[in-house]
Amino acid sequence: MLLKMRINEDTLLEGEKVVLVPYNADHVPRYHQWMCSPELQKLTASDPLTLEQEYDMQRCWREDDDKCTFIILDKQKWADPSIPEQECMVGDVNIFLTDPSDPSLAELEIMIAVPCYRGKGLGKEVTRMMMCYGVHKLGIQKFEVKIGLDNKISIAMFKKFHFRELSISEVFQEVILGVTVNEALQKHVFGNMDFMLQREYGKARDSRQAPFTPLSL
Repeated sequence: MLLKMRINEDTLLEGEKVVLVPYNADHVPRYHQWMCSPELQKLTASDPLTLEQEYDMQRCWREDDDKCTFIILDKQKWADPSIPEQECMVGDVNIFLTDPSDPSLAELEIMIAVPCYRGKGLGKEVTRMMMCYGVHKLGIQKFEVKIGLDNKISIAMFKKFHFRELSISEVFQEVILGVTVNEALQKHVFGNMDFMLQREYGKARDSRQAPFTPLSL
């Protein structure tokens, strides 16, 4: 039986540089703007969609039982209530189950869509956060990633998380890396898990949008 991946529909994960929030309809216009980029279409092996199709896709990702998606926000920007949440978006991360007979196996995808945020350690932090969430909240024990052969930086990053090469496709020009979670990996990657906080997204978003009330003296 597939996991109920919608467990994250009111979950906010806070790291040092990023905040991860559920992918909702408010995020779609910015996301659609990103995915009009030929570069991102190539990196994600995606076909261009209309805005209406992107809304349909967002609903699919929120409602399907085999997908768990977060939008990546710039934590520093998000801390400023005057900046709309959509303007804090820098990418997305998702876990999806690939084998109905094995709900402990999942594919992990990370996209830092805004170029100026690449190479600053966000991908590494998001990987650590999402793997931790997948293990402790979704019961994932085996992760796989598919990466273009020319994306040396991403390949090197996942190898730091003990991912190993499983196969190479010359046809698709991609490598599949995988890792099985064990006690040693959890200790090495997650430690005591003080690198991440979990909060209720709805309350955090509402408090961020609440009007400022000056202190009465």
